[in-house]
Amino acid sequence: DWKKCQSKIIQKALKDNSIIKALKIPNFSGMFGYSPYEGIRLGKEIGQLVKFYGIGGVFHSDELPNYGIEENDIEIVKTLLEIKDDDAFLIIAAPSSKIDFAIESIINRINSAVKGVPAETRLATPNGDTVFLRPRPGASRMYPETDIPPIPVTNHELIIAENNIPKSWDESLKELQEKYSLNLQLAEQIFDSQYIDLFEKISSKTQISPTFVASILCSSITNLERSGLNAKLLTNEEIEKSFEYLQNGKIAKESIEMIFESIMAGKSNSLEEAMKNTSIETLNEAELEKMIEKITNDNKSIIENQKERAIGPLMGIAMKDLRGKASGEMINKLLLKNIKRILEN
Repeated sequence: DWKKCQSKIIQKALKDNSIIKALKIPNFSGMFGYSPYEGIRLGKEIGQLVKFYGIGGVFHSDELPNYGIEENDIEIVKTLLEIKDDDAFLIIAAPSSKIDFAIESIINRINSAVKGVPAETRLATPNGDTVFLRPRPGASRMYPETDIPPIPVTNHELIIAENNIPKSWDESLKELQEKYSLNLQLAEQIFDSQYIDLFEKISSKTQISPTFVASILCSSITNLERSGLNAKLLTNEEIEKSFEYLQNGKIAKESIEMIFESIMAGKSNSLEEAMKNTSIETLNEAELEKMIEKITNDNKSIIENQKERAIGPLMGIAMKDLRGKASGEMINKLLLKNIKRILEN
């Protein structure tokens, strides 16, 4: 009869109308009190575990009789649970709202004890030990937020959500590749960059090759940053304006990186200022032809010695004077034309 038990914990539980339960653990005698090293015992760990549920502790068979639980109380438990010499048992007292959760945790802890150290969050103590603090995050720790009222979700809202599920990474990359004829590497770079929206805006508004646009946004700006320049000084508005100038023939492709470099270095605040500071001007075709003709005439010896292969060194010479003033494609075309003229004569 537990009413005669001398344990203060048992008497308080009876007074509070709490539930008292005993658990039989077969073939576990001695394991709750076993200490692999000082201060560590499974019985102590289980006592700390139930405190998480607001329960003061448990009694285990390896520490009894003690704490007001006497031999006659132990005999009652052994008789009810049919405890054998090799078996162990636990006694726990708790409110009905907590006791089943606590018992489930105790059983899980005992089962995990035979496998090794359990996955749990522990608290460091001032003397350098650790004690159980809480279970690791998982399904058992998922519960509704108690401070926020529930929000009903209608079927109509579910349909809207279902129709607006974002594309997966692979689907997005495939769409970029197909829509803008990008290779996989460039598609990944632009999609994962801060310039994805700007890239699509520029590509839709101009006839400039999307591959060139993506390369400038992903490679050229990044390379300038690696040189110590500040990309934050280069606004999206100035980037977009630069491609508009390129589209309208006001600057050459080679000018864009020069403009970005001037702005990112803090030497210019705008596209127009950068063009002025870097002496960028666009030559018309007649002016360009005249300059190319002079370059080829001044270097006839190179052309006579290397024939068509002279395009390489002559391209280098021409770009020193014409970089940013004409497209490399146009310069190359006119150089070939004049090399051919000289060789035929």
